Amino acid sequence: MDANALELFARIAQAGSFAQAARDLGLTRAAISRRISAIENAVGLALFARSTRSLGLTEAGRRLHARARAVREAAESARLTLRHTRDQLDGTLRISATAGFGRHVLAPLLARFQALHPAVRYELFFTDRRVDLMREGLDIAFRVTSKPPEAWVAQPVLTFQVHAYGLPGTQVLDHPAELARRPLLLLGQGEEPYESHWLHQDGQRADVVLQASAWGSDLDGLIALARHGAGIVVAPDFCVAPCGSWGNAPGEAPEERLLQNLLPGWRLVVGIETVQALTLPLPAGSETARALVRFVKEALMSSR
Repeated sequence: MDANALELFARIAQAGSFAQAARDLGLTRAAISRRISAIENAVGLALFARSTRSLGLTEAGRRLHARARAVREAAESARLTLRHTRDQLDGTLRISATAGFGRHVLAPLLARFQALHPAVRYELFFTDRRVDLMREGLDIAFRVTSKPPEAWVAQPVLTFQVHAYGLPGTQVLDHPAELARRPLLLLGQGEEPYESHWLHQDGQRADVVLQASAWGSDLDGLIALARHGAGIVVAPDFCVAPCGSWGNAPGEAPEERLLQNLLPGWRLVVGIETVQALTLPLPAGSETARALVRFVKEALMSSR
């Protein structure tokens, strides 16, 4: 085994699972599996004890790991030294995001990232249209999905919930059934009523038929209507938070919230409640793109 294989072995062992190793290395799970097989074929021994959820080491793997770890640490030290010689990240990133996430969460974070790396430029696509990642030559896509494309490396960056929001001072509701008697501002719904499903934090469930008084494809427009007292808007929490608060650095005070959750403890069941960052695996993927995803993920963890 050469130094590259030893370092790779040590990094996969450190990750402890196929999924985590793929995220750490910027590769797909299938690529990690192929590389593990290649390493084991090279030495003629089983080095990893596999299960569906984790990756352990065999007795032979544990003996090899001590030497491989020393190689990994030396390589990481060398890369850190080289990285410090670079003044800034650079290049142009083509980024797509859902409109709400892009405007309310990503935009302030991009401003902070660009202040750290002024040589980085952005071409932005904030849209709820389903973007073809390969055809449009994207470097990063922030997408609400539970089934990311297999050819892309996916990292969850934000979990969210959908609530019913109205102006402060509006009477708080005890049960989602009370929404049926209020003017509602609903994304994507037409004139026909639809059945919504709500879940309380104590496990209680409620099915309520909702009729919109205003609807459309522009969630920000519906939120603006709610801010002017036109009704109750059903929206993800990150779209209703004060402008810029998701992008605030730790310790910065957010602006005063303009809308309040009128159904405390309840959330609308939407099926998918995670925003994932999609990037191309290395070597096709951009190191600048991976650095931005790390920055966004760490910043949002701090905000939470």
